[in-house]
Amino acid sequence: MDPLTIDILATIIAGILFLVGLTGIVVPVLPGSITILVTMLVWAILTGGWTSWVAFALVAVFSIAGMTCSYVLTGKRLKDAEVPTWPILVGIAAGIVGIFVIPFLGLFVGFLLGLYGAEWARRKDPKLAWDSSWIAVKSLGLGILAELGLGFLSTLTFAIAATVHFISL
Repeated sequence: MDPLTIDILATIIAGILFLVGLTGIVVPVLPGSITILVTMLVWAILTGGWTSWVAFALVAVFSIAGMTCSYVLTGKRLKDAEVPTWPILVGIAAGIVGIFVIPFLGLFVGFLLGLYGAEWARRKDPKLAWDSSWIAVKSLGLGILAELGLGFLSTLTFAIAATVHFISL
């Protein structure tokens, strides 16, 4: 197979995997920023050249910043609200079940119901459970938005690098 064909196939597959990575940032069942980072590394190895490696460096910074930002923003707010990890895990498990029960919206509905149910069981008060569940949802949403924004920057970086790569051939 000639090098141009390999570059084209690698770029198409990388573009698809970037979409999977962006989806994974929003849907916690799939790996998000890690998929984007590994995809960019493999694409840089396959296509080579300074453009690919500069783009990989930028994507690495964006991905690491996104994962860190998501973890720190979410973790700090959950800790401040005294929401332990296990209700979040119950919410995620319920969300996974929800995917199969209610197509498309099941993840979100299942997550919310699972989180609220776990918080109600923990707090023994529906009002307190709702308040802490809402804080958890907002915290997770803020973390997801920050990581998704950096994921979009990574995708834009990849698109620019791919364009420059093919123009310079």
